[in-house]
Amino acid sequence: MSRLAVIIPAAGSGSRMGTHTPKPFLTLNGKTILEHTISAFAKVDEVVDIRIATSVDWFDQVEAILNKFADDVESASVIEGGDERQHSIFNALQSLDNSIDLIAVHDAVRPFVSAELIRKCAHRASEVGGAIVAVPAKDTIKKLGDGFEISETPDRSKLWQAQTPQVFRADLLLEAYLKAREDDFLGTDDASLVERIGGVVEVIEGDRKNLKITYPIDLKVAGLILNEEDL
Repeated sequence: MSRLAVIIPAAGSGSRMGTHTPKPFLTLNGKTILEHTISAFAKVDEVVDIRIATSVDWFDQVEAILNKFADDVESASVIEGGDERQHSIFNALQSLDNSIDLIAVHDAVRPFVSAELIRKCAHRASEVGGAIVAVPAKDTIKKLGDGFEISETPDRSKLWQAQTPQVFRADLLLEAYLKAREDDFLGTDDASLVERIGGVVEVIEGDRKNLKITYPIDLKVAGLILNEEDL
């Protein structure tokens, strides 16, 4: 069985949520969003290591949350995050043990990922190198020119919205991050870094319930999902 480590960057701000509290530390039905997210991975037997990258101001709170999962994984720790998400993940990558076969990167504010999706993604990544969760684009996408004039309407049937987790063989992801660092390249997700060094990344069709909590409306939807699950 592959040994899977999970990196969860949680160093973002709460600006788009209209709060001074970073989004991962907002509460949802009595628990922080981050705790809900960690709980999803702690249920997966293949997960042996959880690393949370965050700012030093939130170390104590993250450690308190991780203590609740001490019996579920071999190792769980908090790592200092960087100025960018990519820098935070790189810091966490460097802290991992050589015994790790696969690495999953997951948004701290996607608390509804299922164990089934995590396992599917990990299984496919072990076979081809990388796999990400994504869903087909449901809206028509417009590409703009220099201003607000539409320059192109891509074929929606070929467009997918990337989610997380994004899972990769450990050596491949580290190689991709080292190359990005060498080239001073900043990608929009982990898959983009692996793609640019020629790595294979496949898509596992995800679940629209696996939403990213970014705006106040997302928090309300998340509450409805949790209430439905409790029923």
